[in-house]
Order: sequence, then C-alpha cells, then structure tokens
Amino acid sequence: MTQHTTAFTNLGLSAPVLAAVTGAGYDTPTPIQAKAIPAVLSGRDVVGLAQTGSGKTAAFVLPLIDQLLAEKKQAPGKTARALILAPTRELAAQIAESVNTYAAGSNLTCTVIFGGVKPGPQIRAMARGVDILVATPGRLLDHASTGALRLDHTRRVILDEADQMLDLGFMPAIRKILKQLGSPRQTVMFSATMPAQIRKLADEFLKNPITIAATPPSRPVERIAQAVLYVNAADKPDTLVDLMSKEVGRKVIVFTRTKRGADRVAKRLAQYGHGVNAIHGNKSQGQRERALAAFKEGKAPVLVATDIAARGIDVVGIDLVVNYELPNVSESYVHRIGRTARAGADGRAVALCAPDERKLLKDIVKLTGIEPKSLNDAPPMPKGDAAKPAGAGKPKRRRNRRGGGGQSGQRQRRAA
Repeated sequence: MTQHTTAFTNLGLSAPVLAAVTGAGYDTPTPIQAKAIPAVLSGRDVVGLAQTGSGKTAAFVLPLIDQLLAEKKQAPGKTARALILAPTRELAAQIAESVNTYAAGSNLTCTVIFGGVKPGPQIRAMARGVDILVATPGRLLDHASTGALRLDHTRRVILDEADQMLDLGFMPAIRKILKQLGSPRQTVMFSATMPAQIRKLADEFLKNPITIAATPPSRPVERIAQAVLYVNAADKPDTLVDLMSKEVGRKVIVFTRTKRGADRVAKRLAQYGHGVNAIHGNKSQGQRERALAAFKEGKAPVLVATDIAARGIDVVGIDLVVNYELPNVSESYVHRIGRTARAGADGRAVALCAPDERKLLKDIVKLTGIEPKSLNDAPPMPKGDAAKPAGAGKPKRRRNRRGGGGQSGQRQRRAA
C-alpha cells in the first residue's frame, strides 16, 4: 500500500471527524476504508465490494458524518438528511452505535428504526427530524405508510450488505424506498458479492457510480481452521453434545437453518450444562439484546443463531463457529464462519455434514477454495438415515459427558 493511504489524515476527512477517529483508537485505515472514504467524500455514487469484518462500516459512516457537518443544515420534522439501510436489527443497531461513536462531540442526531419493538419511541424521535436514520426496510416502510416519516428530504442513502437484503427478500421494499427519496441524491451501496440482481439494482438507481473493491490482506476465511464431521442427520444432536463437551467456557456460535431448530439445539445444550441462548427472528428485540449481551460478557458463552439474526453480531474472541446445518447459499457459510477470526485473530469452524448436505459442502469448497479437514475416517452413506429411525440411539446414551467423543465416533462408524 502506498504511503498516502496509510493514515486517516491522508483521506480528506475534516478535523472534527479525524479527532473522533483518533479518540476511538484508530490511525490506520483498512483497504476498503482507504478506497471508499475519498470516493464517498467526492459526492459520487459508489458501489463498494467488501467482506464482513473488513471495516466497511467506518468506510461509509466517516465520510457521511463529514458531509453532513459541512452542510450545516437541519432536518425538518419527520425527515432525515441521510438514510442507512441494513438487513437486520442487530446490524442496524451496530451501525447506529458506530455513528454515535464517530459523531460524538458534534450536534448530529441519529435514530435507529427496526421491528420487534414498540413504534411509539421511534415515531417521537422522527417527529423532531434527524440527521442520520438507520433502519431495516420493513419497519421503515411501515412508518412511511402511516405518515410518521417522510423520505423526500433525504439526499444521501447507503445500502449495507445489499446482497444479504436480496437473499432475505427485501428487494421490492428497497425499490419502494429508493423511489421515495429526494433528488438529487448520492447513493452508496456496499455488498460482499455482486450477483446479477444487485448489479441490476445498481444500474437502475445509481448514476455513473465509482466501483471499488478491497480484500483484506488476509481474508478471514483463510485465517480459520475449517473442519467437517460427516454424520447422519439423526446423530447430529449427540454429535454436537460430544463436540461441545470440549468447548466448555469458550465463546461458540452454533448456526441452524430454522428458528425452531435453534430453540431445540439450545434446549439440548442447556440440558448438558452449557450457558446458552437462542437468537432468531421470533425472539423479541429485548430477548435478542439480552442474549447478545450475555454472550459478549461470557455469562452465556454459547449462542445458537439463524442467519437472519446473526447479521451484525460483531464480537471479538469467538473461539468456534459450528454449522449444525449447512446453509443453502454458499456465501452465507462465509458470513457465518466470519464471526470468528475477527480483528486479525485466527479462528475455528466445524460443520456437521449429513449425506443430503454433501452438495452444499461441495459448493462451499468451490466458493472458498478450501477443503475442510475431515474429523472422521469415512462419511456415512446416504442410506444411513433411511435405515435408522429418527432419534435412534438417544435412550442408550449413558456415557459421562466429560469422557470425550468415542461413543459418537462408534455410532458414526456403525452407520457407515
């Protein structure tokens, strides 16, 4: 990297913003920050490609704050000068926290809007008008439809994790939102990948955008020791208990596909003495915040999560990520295991792969270019699940939890 990109002072940020950056303990920008900050400051539309954990939040928050401070305007009631869209409550809350950190000492105001909480406080906050509004698409449109807020005064909009909003079905809502915004405006879009629909959205709503891409010096996926346990689906509950018996006291995230599955896994781990909470879309915002706080503080060091709830979980010191079920979208696997190996640290990830998930694993290997290390001698054959009734073997489980994973290995070899 050239010298002019090695310090925040070389990126064109104003003195108040630089002071906030220094106060937060940063002096050297990440690659995406070094490229994106000058691009956003230029006022041009921007498409940024950056992985989770690359520092992209500051890449758009810092120049946005700088622009709003320079304009010295005030938002009329029920309006926002700038809008940041995020796919989940957790990510929206995390972005708002970053805004408040970097805008400390200024008179800029920030409000966060998402579902799962009472709308009254959000409506009252918007009544005064805000400088920066961070929101999830669904609740934002709810408030717009009731007249609680207007978007015609919004001249700057940022879409964070645009590809994930596509996966979560937000694209029709995003189109509605973008059509309600004021003009002229600056539109900034950040995405880890650029599928055809995201490119189409960019072409539709962005004018002559600057496209930038930055890969961290060491991609998070390359700092993660990945492993796979081939196991029949019916044996996954016992296999997970065996695996977790060696992780007592460590921070672990276990990913499931469904909300009900997350609750079942959390209940089983709790039965074996783990401090555990489940976090998913059916949990209230208060429950999700308490679960995340207990996880961060180590009071409940195991978190069982679905993909939609996991966005925005940015916790340093996660020792292990377990894919109890592999995701249908390969990119989601990269996002999942990226919860570990944060802030330059190394990490571990283990996937429990059933016979019907082999194709998913093959797609993941193709995407990452990394073959996970097998933790058992031979994978079970697909006929194993059909030959073994659901739940078989559970009543015979008598071994001491502290005794390691031998019995699980025997079950897997018999099934093979």
